[in-house]
Amino acid sequence: MTSAMSKILIIGATGYLGKYMVKASLSAGHSTFVYIRPINPNADPSKLQLIKEFESLGVNVFQHNKLVLALQQVDVVISTLAVPQHLEQLKLIEAMKDAGNIKRFIPSEYGNEVDRVSGLPPFEALLENKRKIRRATEAAGISFTYVSANSFSAYFVDYLLHPHENRDEVTVYGTGQAKVVLNYEEDVVAYTVKAATDERVANRVIIYRPQGNIITQLELISSWEKKTGRILKRTHVPEEEIIKLSETLPFPENIPVAILHNIFIKGDQMSFELTEKDLEASMLYPHYKYTSVDSFLDICLAAPPKPKLAAFA
Repeated sequence: MTSAMSKILIIGATGYLGKYMVKASLSAGHSTFVYIRPINPNADPSKLQLIKEFESLGVNVFQHNKLVLALQQVDVVISTLAVPQHLEQLKLIEAMKDAGNIKRFIPSEYGNEVDRVSGLPPFEALLENKRKIRRATEAAGISFTYVSANSFSAYFVDYLLHPHENRDEVTVYGTGQAKVVLNYEEDVVAYTVKAATDERVANRVIIYRPQGNIITQLELISSWEKKTGRILKRTHVPEEEIIKLSETLPFPENIPVAILHNIFIKGDQMSFELTEKDLEASMLYPHYKYTSVDSFLDICLAAPPKPKLAAFA
């Protein structure tokens, strides 16, 4: 499979990460396709506008219920379906088996390395769904690449620091000393598109852990204070309180707190050492200039991005 000849189908293209992925595929020179179920004319105008934008960029838009037919026209499938839709990928896997021509499948993960971490029950359920998709992909005999992109920097910097609001207070989860990995969304999709057509990553997990994106909450806050010249009042939420909330809040409100616990208190993204057998994106693609957390904070300082609308639950 060569990059120049790849035809990439994006599933979930109108979602939070999907629109980034479409543009990354186009930028890399691939023939880019998106599969969208027929949209009601009364649907969200922004979604209709996004589809028109895709078409204007040269994206091939499939709007029908014949998934197998769409799959038969491409080589690579990248799923960016949102968390509530993850198990719908079981149908996608069956359709890829029927199509019989897919050379690489990247299921929707983009978070923790699910086979090497665990979480509080609400988050563990999400991890288990991702594992189910992995096992189903393997059982179907479809060539895959699993992407562990850890956390999105634009989303979580906004969530933690609220740079567009100039707040004087900040919430710290636990001690604030757990190391996390914050990767800029545009880098996540760029690495993913590279990996999708790279034979070195076939039937492997690729982990996005650039050195410049490993940081603690306290380090992030301190960096922001230095750049803004302001001192932020820190309010710590103890681990016990987060655990209790994960046990007492109703579904799906219990999911975000369980995710916060895993990332910012337990520190699962940095809970294991990478070995020579692991594939790490910034090492695999050293010529790609990723946006470090420090550089992203500079972006926020100059022109804070709009609050991210994705729900990480």
